[in-house]
Amino acid sequence: MDFSQFNVNALMEITSRPELVFVRGQGSWLEDHNGKRYLDFVQGWAVNTLGHCAPEMRRALIDQSEKLMNPSPAFYNQPSIDLATRLTGASCFDRVFFANSGAEANEGAIKLARKWGQVHRDGAYKIITMDHGFHGRTLATMSASGKPGWDKMFAPQVEGFPKATLNDLDSVRALIDDKTVAIMLEPVQGEAGVFPATKEFMQGLRKLADEHRMLLIVDEVQTGMGRTGTMFAYQQFDVVPDIMTLAKGIGGGVPLAALLARQEVCVFAYGDQGGTYNGNPLMAAVGVAVYDTLTSPGFMETLAARTRQLSEGLLALSAKWGMKGERGMGLLRALLLDRDDGPAIVDAARNLPEGLLLNAPRANLLRFMPALNVTEAEVTRMLEQLDTVIAAVRK
Repeated sequence: MDFSQFNVNALMEITSRPELVFVRGQGSWLEDHNGKRYLDFVQGWAVNTLGHCAPEMRRALIDQSEKLMNPSPAFYNQPSIDLATRLTGASCFDRVFFANSGAEANEGAIKLARKWGQVHRDGAYKIITMDHGFHGRTLATMSASGKPGWDKMFAPQVEGFPKATLNDLDSVRALIDDKTVAIMLEPVQGEAGVFPATKEFMQGLRKLADEHRMLLIVDEVQTGMGRTGTMFAYQQFDVVPDIMTLAKGIGGGVPLAALLARQEVCVFAYGDQGGTYNGNPLMAAVGVAVYDTLTSPGFMETLAARTRQLSEGLLALSAKWGMKGERGMGLLRALLLDRDDGPAIVDAARNLPEGLLLNAPRANLLRFMPALNVTEAEVTRMLEQLDTVIAAVRK
C-alpha cells in the first residue's frame, strides 16, 4: 500500500514522523502498512511493559468489556479496588488516585503537596525540582520540568519550582526557604539521557525533607512497574518517599496512571481532585493483568538476566567502537556515543530491511526501553543489528 493513500493531513502536526503507518504488533515486533517488520526497543517510550498486544492484557480487556466499562468515578468499581490494593501492598504507600497520564498524575502530586503545605506548613508551596528533569506537558508540569527552553515556550510559567542539580545535595539545600514544601525528582532522569540518582543523594534528600518538614516526591512515570529491576525504583535507594507517581508501564499500553501517597499526606478534601475517567474499570483491569504478570514466578529473575545481557552487550559495542560506555537501571539504559550521530543511527536502524526502532533523546546517546519480557534472542538480534548500523553510519 502506498503511503500517500493515508490522509495524515487530518492529524495536527506536533512532531516529525517517518512515512510509515504501523498496523499490527506482537511482543517485541511491529509491522507497517507494507508488511515490513521492526524490532521495537522503544516500546512507546517504556510504556509497553509486556510488549505489543500481550495476551494477558487482551484477555483482561475482553473480559472487563463484557462486564463494565465506565460507571463514573462517583462510584466504586472492583478492578480499581483490586489494582489499588496491589499497589499499596507492594509499596510504602496507603492510598491511590488513578489518572490517565503521567502529566496528570504529576499535576495531582503538585496539588497534593501544595494542599499539604496549606494544611500543615502555613501555606508553603514551592517544590524543588531538578535541572533537565521531565514531569509532563501541562503548564504546571512543564514548569516543574527542567528541560532547556521550556521556561519560554508557553510563558509565563507556573511559579514555585526552583531548580537544583541532580546528585548535588548542596544545590538542593541552597534553595530551601520557609515556603519550600517538597522536593520532586525522577529516580532516573529519562529524557535527559538516562541519568540515575545516586543512593547517597536520594538518602540525603530524605534527610533534608525530614529536617525541614518537607515532602519527598518520586516521579516514577518511567521507572516504575519493574522497569529498573524492582517493582519501584525508590526501593533500590532504601528511602521512603511521601508521594509517588506512576504511568507508562502501569497500563502496559493503555492510558492509565496513578498518584500514590502515605496516609498522613492525604489531605485532599472532597472536590479538590477528580477526573472523568479516574479509576476506569476497563483500564484498571488491564493494570491488574500487567501487575500480576510482573509478580508471577520467575519474571523479575528473567528481567535481571536480560538486564545483564543488554548492559554487557552495550559495553562490548562501546569498546569496539571507541564510545563512552553505558549506564542505566534495569531495562532503562543508554549507550553513550563518542559523537553526535545518534539521530543518524536511529534513522539508519529504522531503514534496515528488517527494521530496528531505537531512540536518541540526545544526539550523543541512544536510549533502550524494550519490553520487560524481551527474549534473549531478541536482545542478541538488536545488538547485532546495532553493530551493523554503526558500521554503515561511520564507514
